[in-house]
Amino acid sequence: MTPSKASAEMKRLCTLAPVIPVLVIEDAATARPLAEALVAGGLPVLEVTLRTPAALAAIAAMRAVKGAIVGAGTLVSQNDVRKAHEAGASFGVSPGATDDLLQAATAMGMPLLPGAATASEAMSLLARGYDMLKFFPAEGAGGTAALKSLAGPLPQISFCPTGGITPDNAAAYLALPNVACVGGSWVAPRDPVRRGDWDAIRSLARQAAAMESRT
Repeated sequence: MTPSKASAEMKRLCTLAPVIPVLVIEDAATARPLAEALVAGGLPVLEVTLRTPAALAAIAAMRAVKGAIVGAGTLVSQNDVRKAHEAGASFGVSPGATDDLLQAATAMGMPLLPGAATASEAMSLLARGYDMLKFFPAEGAGGTAALKSLAGPLPQISFCPTGGITPDNAAAYLALPNVACVGGSWVAPRDPVRRGDWDAIRSLARQAAAMESRT
């Protein structure tokens, strides 16, 4: 899959729902019911970050949930891409982009959402065929004001802002013409997941799914 085709697929995934849950899974046993609750609430695209020993097993478990499209986040090396691919991840997400990372994703046919925080980074990725990018760290890199500034000279690029996104500021991001969706962890708080309070997760997912994007 060429970068342009992979980016087109990534944009399709980013427009399926206004929010992509960013999930840190501590116990793989919670993965399947968590995915079921999120999908039932209207959030089918899920990002499992490779920050815990349970992450790869969680990806494999979530893939079995009907309607779930499960990706791997925090990919920073070729080995991360390989492990995510072997676990069955449908896409990858990275906080930035390196030649090795991009080459690995292309070689394995994995759609990738590479991160960019500046115009130069975004232009470099666009030149390589990527027009659906992660804007990270969203709040730290200037928030909605920075994205508004990028929309003028780079209208062909769409973003998924992640990093500091909350229920209070998500709508402001989603109102921007160059934002396809946002990534956030608030839809799966640690305490309800640990308690197995899937009704609470479904409710948070429904609220997130009701947000609107203009892209």
